Amino acid sequence: MLYGNINNEFFDVQLKILPRPLASALRFLKDNDLNAHEPGRFDINIEGVNMILQVLDIQTKQRNELLPEIHRKFIDVQFLCSGGPENAAYYNDDGTNTIHEDLLNSPRDICFYENNANVREGLIPLEIGTFAVYFPWDVHVPAIAVDGVNAKIRKIVIKVPLAECIKS
Repeated sequence: MLYGNINNEFFDVQLKILPRPLASALRFLKDNDLNAHEPGRFDINIEGVNMILQVLDIQTKQRNELLPEIHRKFIDVQFLCSGGPENAAYYNDDGTNTIHEDLLNSPRDICFYENNANVREGLIPLEIGTFAVYFPWDVHVPAIAVDGVNAKIRKIVIKVPLAECIKS
């Protein structure tokens, strides 16, 4: 998992050490005003790589209302565009999770796990401009309310094909 902010003074340095498709997705977040973009799911091409852009206007929820998720074919680049704040939980996918719903072989490329009280989750705070990058081995729970207060957020998700990052 990677975590950062597009306004950090080291943002350009961070991009230099990442695979080109992943760096391009993060640069896209910085260079485009996605507050003006219509909500929905869009196929996009960023610097020659086909990706999926999701513009989501949602509300954060209490942690116990959310299920952990994982993806296998895509790297999830999640970005808090406006609203918030938001927390996100994460932990390593060690193969011991109980599956709630497996949609990995569908276009959604997602598997939801049951919540597990024995898992030691990390928690990251997201404020406007913050991104979190989740790899296929990173279980994650986005859109968690901060201090128990639900908030409206505009969440941007760019799904970067893992295969494109491996070959670059």
